[in-house]
Amino acid sequence: MTIQFNQEGLVPVIVQDATSLEVLMLAYMNVEAYEQTLKTKQATYYSRSRKALWVKGETSGHHQQVVSMFYDCDQDALLIQVIQTGVACHTGHRSCFYTPIFSQELTFSFNRLYDIVIDRKLHPVEGSYTNYLLTKGLDKILKKVGEETSEVIIAAKNNPQELIQETSDLIYHLTVLLVQKDIHIQTIFENLSIRHGQKDAQK
Repeated sequence: MTIQFNQEGLVPVIVQDATSLEVLMLAYMNVEAYEQTLKTKQATYYSRSRKALWVKGETSGHHQQVVSMFYDCDQDALLIQVIQTGVACHTGHRSCFYTPIFSQELTFSFNRLYDIVIDRKLHPVEGSYTNYLLTKGLDKILKKVGEETSEVIIAAKNNPQELIQETSDLIYHLTVLLVQKDIHIQTIFENLSIRHGQKDAQK
């Protein structure tokens, strides 16, 4: 296997979350960055602006542990799957691909909900309920989480449609809480995945 580096000695790298398969970012590697990534299993890239190697997370703490690496059919592009600590984008978004040009969403994901809330945090909108909660702070958010939890319990005793509405409200407020505490929702899924793996191992 021979990776085809371009005339600048670089190969583009698509970075994907190993659990959710969400595309997190696009970066570049030179030979040294590629070999260091293989050796350390910590994503290492080549910065075209700084003209130097950089280990993802060396300053931000948002490391990427590489669990899989693939090359495409022409051997001139790489796909790596990582366990992402924190966020991948320097803007504070989970993924660098958060600005739509065209998007026909067939499903509404938890990651999409998180991105909407984090976008409100980073770019406040006047009259936004999300910004109202984030401005009021932790106690207000916790009060709403408590209220919505009670309403889910009550709705479960009534009818399915009420339960759907109240569960949606609870998930939304829990997401706002996670954003306020700087915990990405994907971290919750990773924790559940670890628990599931532990349970399987005990069988």
